[in-house]
Amino acid sequence: FISWPRQKYTMDLRLSACILMVLCATSCANGGNILVWYADASHWINMKPVLETLVDRGHQVTVLIPSSSVYMNTNEPTRFHYEPFNVSFSLEAYKKLLEDFLQFSIYEIDYMNYWKIYIRYINISKTNLQYNIQYLDGVVKSEAIMKKLKEGNYDLLLADPWKAGSDLVADILGIPLVFSLRFSLANNWERHCGQMPAPPSFVPGAMSKLTDKMDFSERVWNFLFYALQDIVIDHTFWNILDRYYSDVKGTPTSACELMSKADIWLIRTYWDFEFPRPFPPNFKYVGGIHCRPAKPLPGDLEEFVQSSGDDGIVIFTLGSLINNITKEKANMIASGLAQIPQKPRPCQCAPGWLWLQCSLPSPVCECVREGVDEWMCKALWGP
Repeated sequence: FISWPRQKYTMDLRLSACILMVLCATSCANGGNILVWYADASHWINMKPVLETLVDRGHQVTVLIPSSSVYMNTNEPTRFHYEPFNVSFSLEAYKKLLEDFLQFSIYEIDYMNYWKIYIRYINISKTNLQYNIQYLDGVVKSEAIMKKLKEGNYDLLLADPWKAGSDLVADILGIPLVFSLRFSLANNWERHCGQMPAPPSFVPGAMSKLTDKMDFSERVWNFLFYALQDIVIDHTFWNILDRYYSDVKGTPTSACELMSKADIWLIRTYWDFEFPRPFPPNFKYVGGIHCRPAKPLPGDLEEFVQSSGDDGIVIFTLGSLINNITKEKANMIASGLAQIPQKPRPCQCAPGWLWLQCSLPSPVCECVREGVDEWMCKALWGP
């Protein structure tokens, strides 16, 4: 017979072993293996907090990162794994494309007629897609990378579709696909690939500068805006991508059809910031998903905020565009904001301004979002 102390010790040991096995099984059941498509600029800044939260919740996260990237950096400390791949162009060449686009969208577009705008936009879009295809070459045409991805046993692929090809790779790997995006131009992807209804009589196209309160002429323009953008995007995006996808898969393939297979579309805004429109059930509003707990302000910023009095302060954000703004444009913005009583007021134009021009990401600028609606999400509903 086993004595009582020894019997109790044996029971405790067995109980501890059972608890350990249950915990291990629970960890294995809850933790997913997630592959993340590469992104850049504000799209990557927006994605990082989501990935860190996934790691906090016990998931394993692997991020594809190209050899030429403006904001993705394998040298910075992270809790997720990077899977690097090579591309055939230099970082300087890609930066030149971004600078050309910003020059057009910030400084030139207001002085062009519609015909010149479309010609310039088409040329930039074609060049951008060529870079996208070279990015994609570095993944799907690399036997070593594809072998690693197939052996990775990933549970899903998370992607911002602004970098093309995530749907193709998800299809090759046979795994679910989750999109995270704000919008596409004229909601082309959402309408044609995501099957999102968008009646032009009351749903203004993204970037059309219209509201849901349209008179007859504005509705006609909204209809034409949708049609013109669809023609341009077909010519500069879908036709080229269809040929590429068909070449990779060896069978006629529609890129839009592959995009339509996305299981969930995460729309990075709140429904009350959008004009009323019908949404498919797999479209989910996730405004503020990038929010993180606030950190204490540095001493000089805290002093600046506290000195603002009852009027408070103004935060004017430009996201990743801040590095490309000229001094003249900055002073023009500053002089406009100087007309209101709140701080800040423009340096060299009026006293009390504090101009922060820093390279994203940084402790100060990581919270900056490109777009007032996303900043409002953080300001109003962020933790």
